[in-house]
Amino acid sequence: MERINRIKVVLAEKERTNKWLASQLGINPSTVSKWCTNSSQPDIAILVKISKLLEVDLDELLNK
Repeated sequence: MERINRIKVVLAEKERTNKWLASQLGINPSTVSKWCTNSSQPDIAILVKISKLLEVDLDELLNK
């Protein structure tokens, strides 16, 4: 499967966990896990929130 997002990579670079991101977004950690494995994708509004939480540009979360 083609990688669609880089959430897992950016979390590791920022030394953050899936559990941390889930708690910040108020969602189930299994949802973040699915995003990190690219088995499902967050909608654009959630990606914007993630980019702000991780202090990265939205472009950095998406494969180019």
